[in-house]
Amino acid sequence: MVKLAIDVMGGDHAPLEIIKGVEMALERYSDLEVVLFGDENIIKANLPENKRVTIVHTPDKIDMGEEDPIREIRRNRESSLVKAFQAVRNKEVDGVVTAGPTQGTVVAAHLVIRRIKGMKRVALCPRLPELGGKGRFLLDVGANTELKSEHLLQLAQYASIYAREVAGIKKPLVGLLNIGTEPGKGRELDKETYELLKNDPNVNFYGNVEGKEIFSTECDILLTDGFTGNMVMKTCEGVAKAVGTFLKEEINSFGKKLGYFFMRKVFKKFKKTLSPDEIGGANLFGVDGIVVKAHGSSDAYAFSNAINQARLAVLGNVIEKMKKIIGEVQND
Repeated sequence: MVKLAIDVMGGDHAPLEIIKGVEMALERYSDLEVVLFGDENIIKANLPENKRVTIVHTPDKIDMGEEDPIREIRRNRESSLVKAFQAVRNKEVDGVVTAGPTQGTVVAAHLVIRRIKGMKRVALCPRLPELGGKGRFLLDVGANTELKSEHLLQLAQYASIYAREVAGIKKPLVGLLNIGTEPGKGRELDKETYELLKNDPNVNFYGNVEGKEIFSTECDILLTDGFTGNMVMKTCEGVAKAVGTFLKEEINSFGKKLGYFFMRKVFKKFKKTLSPDEIGGANLFGVDGIVVKAHGSSDAYAFSNAINQARLAVLGNVIEKMKKIIGEVQND
């Protein structure tokens, strides 16, 4: 059985959509067991009794707009988010899923669960929409605005394990986001990282990848610092939204509506492909426990997919496999 802690109180639509998402996940996955951290009265009133569910009464929460997450995490130890993370640290559960604030999630992971010993940094890693025939992992998208080359190497190693063990990609290709494809392009950081990736036996390195190739490259993993990654991710989200708006406006006339009638299946597939709900959320790589940060606006379906992300990471045993690589490097 896979046992996960769930922060029921985190997210724009918590707790009801989170509870519905949990119910959906329990129906889909017979190997799933959950510990719910939230308001016990609300949970019991909205979730049918289930022997695979344990409830820990923690009605306090970390607000989505919290300006000082470090202070709040340290001050509010009884919040649902902190308590759920403590369960991971104490090895009472295999991982945690939250739709709470991103900064609060990263801070709690650092302060409560802590990094894998020997892991220099953590990274947020979502999977991009499956365009160009495949999905791709992008990291970091916001956990660190600045990284060193050795940090990026570790994150590439971790992402390679994840892509192999969870996504079933036998030999995942890693691309380094850069301003040109030729070796020697970019900042000093990019040049140093290029050399480390090229010479590391744990990484199947493709080379540099330009921004215009994000959805066409054969790479499975796209690597960059958190500042650039966050800009890339939000640009992709903005373009998808703009394209949707454009199509809606363009099919307003009768003739175009008629064309839409014949193309509606294509448009529906396009919308589903770009929807973040299909992906669920981002994995937080590098901490000593599985952490999945679901979208703050997650509905039940999206949150159930985030739960599955955490479930698959546990089944793939990715943390222990990363610890082995770190141990081998330290013993060289």
